Amino acid sequence: MSNSVHGLPFLPGTSFRDSTKTAFHRSQTLGYRNGYAVARRPTVGIGGDRLQVNQLSQAELDELARKAPFLTYGQAKKAPPAEFIPAYVAFDKKVLKFDAYFQEDVPISTEEHYRIRQVNIYYYLEDDSMSVIEPVVENSGIPQGKLIKRHCLPKNNVGDHYHWKDLNRGIDITIYGKTFRIVDCDQFTQAFLESQGIELNPPEKMALDPYTESRKQPLRKYVTPSDFDQLKRFLTFDKQVLRFYAIWDDTDNMFGECQNYILHYYLMDDTVEIREVHERNDGRDPFPLLMNRQRIPKVLVENAKNFPQCVLEISDQEVLEWYTAKDFIVGKPLTIFGRTFFIYDCDPFTRQYYREKFGIPDLPCIDVSKPKPPPVKQELPPYNGYGLVEDSAQNCFALIPKPPKKDIKMLLSDNKVLRYLAALESPIPEDKDRRFIFSYFLATDMISIFEPPVRNSGIIGGMYLGRSRVVKPLSPVDNPIYYGPGDFFIGAVIEVFGHRFVILDADEYVLKYMESNAAQFSPEALSSVQNHIRKQEASAPALENKQAKEDPSTQELEALIDTIQKQLKDHPCKDNIYEAFQIYDKENSGFVDRETFFKICDSLNVPVDDSVVKELIRLCSPGEGRINYYNFVRAFSN
Repeated sequence: MSNSVHGLPFLPGTSFRDSTKTAFHRSQTLGYRNGYAVARRPTVGIGGDRLQVNQLSQAELDELARKAPFLTYGQAKKAPPAEFIPAYVAFDKKVLKFDAYFQEDVPISTEEHYRIRQVNIYYYLEDDSMSVIEPVVENSGIPQGKLIKRHCLPKNNVGDHYHWKDLNRGIDITIYGKTFRIVDCDQFTQAFLESQGIELNPPEKMALDPYTESRKQPLRKYVTPSDFDQLKRFLTFDKQVLRFYAIWDDTDNMFGECQNYILHYYLMDDTVEIREVHERNDGRDPFPLLMNRQRIPKVLVENAKNFPQCVLEISDQEVLEWYTAKDFIVGKPLTIFGRTFFIYDCDPFTRQYYREKFGIPDLPCIDVSKPKPPPVKQELPPYNGYGLVEDSAQNCFALIPKPPKKDIKMLLSDNKVLRYLAALESPIPEDKDRRFIFSYFLATDMISIFEPPVRNSGIIGGMYLGRSRVVKPLSPVDNPIYYGPGDFFIGAVIEVFGHRFVILDADEYVLKYMESNAAQFSPEALSSVQNHIRKQEASAPALENKQAKEDPSTQELEALIDTIQKQLKDHPCKDNIYEAFQIYDKENSGFVDRETFFKICDSLNVPVDDSVVKELIRLCSPGEGRINYYNFVRAFSN
């Protein structure tokens, strides 16, 4: 049932399906009558429902189609005009390309009378401009490229310009007096012109330049009547050079040398060139060539021995045989103008040429380097006795002598001095009572000797020997052996420039240094100093008791020492106060002057302003501006 019966809209859910319908095929609209196909309009639709259409014939339908619609619906509204697009936007980057050529006369050439030059004509649709460009041909000898720059080309004298409608295949156009023949165009140009309704002519074949085509023909092969073609050899072996490395050993002659050279053999004309090999600072003039490039004779005729070679050049008439490439063999000598060169190597190109030309597989590489002589040991001249050996040897090491390098122990042992008491071993009776103080400076291994002055002895004391290094007796002159710290011990004999000294005593710092550096000293030397110091320490109390009995002020001195020891028990300088006084006591007498005494106390922060310390200083001053620091130091030791 249709929806029109119920008055319901034809929408999903409001339409009903007739369940009695079973045929849903389309009606047949094509039939045949008398063998001809006849079309007929359907009257029922799918399912057998009758179509609600006007049953008009084809003639009636055609008649209705010819009627103007405005008679029924009125005047139609005009369509809006299309959007304007300028030409430079619509035709941007759209160019028409035509292949053309023009003929140019050549009046001054005998090989060509005219020349065909091929060009490309470009038409730019955006502004109707044109340009003519000739493709560049290599080695053409004529200026090519842009023949006519881009602009609107004039068509006639009236002022008209060429338009794309004037261009077609198979036509001639004249531009500035030159006639161009257009033979073809590209696919875009063809499609554009055909879309504009222009009928294109069939394409033509591009004309070719007769002279250019003649140059493409293979060259004629001339047969040289001679057996050897010099031109062919030049073209084949040009820039091909054989390189050999050779030496010229002239050491048999006086002032002769063994020099290196490079031999260049030019395959193009069998000439040879000899170049010198210069090294840095070889002492030779910078001449690059030993012999200029020339042919070298191998065998001369007999009559050519008297030939004035210094005036005239040698020709083929004076030479029976010239040197060739087969005469240059690695490992064989070669005589060139009286000099015998030995070829020991060549470059890779030469090896390949000999392998291909002469069948020699591998040319050897011979080692001609001579072994270097052993280095000459520089021997110092004998010592002349002036100054130190190390200082004098600097004159042999440099033109301007420099001071010898200092040892690092100078930094580690700076201000460290070992002091010894020695006696002079002499047969003279007056020298038996003389005493000397040896100071050994660990930083420089130097020794100084000081003799304390003794009143009414008749001998002037003072510096006996300044700081200097003392050589041991029987020591070699070239390699002297100097006295070291291990040579000083109790009972040792030290010979200083012919004078013999016997070590009698040493200070406490010597014992401390020997115990801390026992590896530098022998066990006998260490034990001798230890035993001597112990004997002195054992005899010191007895001497003090004896002085206490003889001197009535001794009891007062001992009482002050006990009092100060209790007050200054933790004083920081009590450990090195004795060593400080010993440094300034050059004579090891136990006395120092008052100025030095107070200077040392001030540096060690000793409270000399204390009343008890002032009384101790008074008791330790025997007079004459000197102070006995031995009793003073006892107050600061436990």
